[in-house]
This record gives sequence, C-alpha cells and structure tokens, in this order.
Amino acid sequence: MREYGPPKSPPPKTKPKKPKVSYIIDCLQSYTYVWPKHGKPFWFYPTRIEEGEVSGYRWDGKKWSFYGFDEKSISQVACYPVPTLY
Repeated sequence: MREYGPPKSPPPKTKPKKPKVSYIIDCLQSYTYVWPKHGKPFWFYPTRIEEGEVSGYRWDGKKWSFYGFDEKSISQVACYPVPTLY
C-alpha cells in the first residue's frame, strides 16, 4: 500500500460551511475541515481510512503533523475540492 506524506502547502484560508451530510471517505487526499463531536474543529489531510480509524496530517496553524483518530468521533467534514455525485 502506498503511504502519502503531508501536503506541500497550508490548508485554504477560508473555512467551509458545515454540511448536513458528509463522509470522510470522500475526502481522502484532500484538504478537509473536521468538526469533531467534542472539541474544536480543525484542518486535516486524510491519507488512510481503515477499520474505523482515520489517519493523516493535522494542521496546527504552522505545520502539518501526523495524526490519527476514531472515525466515530467525527460530527461532519467538508473537503476541497468539493466532491461531486457524478
């Protein structure tokens, strides 16, 4: 399996609107804004989703750091580019 590194640039400056329905699987290899069920929202760049675990890189305001968390802890996500249904 190919492993991916962090993005080469910071996330977008504009934070997206919170969608009513979203799926982290649609956001692989994309700048993703995550609204967790508990805690503050954050920018994330998912590189792997497997057995309920999401891993990738989280933006701390200055740099990307490797980060993983339980998929069940997500309330909503929005990613760039916005996924299409076709």
